[in-house]
Amino acid sequence: MTVIVTDTGFGSDDWTLGFVSLDEAANDVAALDVPSSADPADVIKQIIGAEMIRVDFPSFADGRGFTIARQLRLAGYKGRLRAKGHVISDQYAMARRCGFDEVEISDDLAARQPEGEWQFRANWQANNYQARMRG
Repeated sequence: MTVIVTDTGFGSDDWTLGFVSLDEAANDVAALDVPSSADPADVIKQIIGAEMIRVDFPSFADGRGFTIARQLRLAGYKGRLRAKGHVISDQYAMARRCGFDEVEISDDLAARQPEGEWQFRANWQANNYQARMRG
């Protein structure tokens, strides 16, 4: 089982249409599963019609997924963007700033990092160091 983290806290997964891997995708798929090793340019070619893109984070130390999310948003992707895997609560604000709408974590990670730790970072727009420094 998994837990979906949003700015409002923990919730269950409401996505029911499944996911297609980037390798198997053709145009007009409902949802893409993207590995962190994917070239953002290749992902951008496949996003036509995708309502959801889920980017894998194999390790909390692997930040390539943040780059993929940012590049997708800069390319104009307006659909639902989900980080999946080993994202920790300390990275939630960064995930949101890069363009992710939500984070999918395991039940084990949710037990180790309870909802309060994630909600502490849910006010990610107000806690932007760069914006504070700009004045």
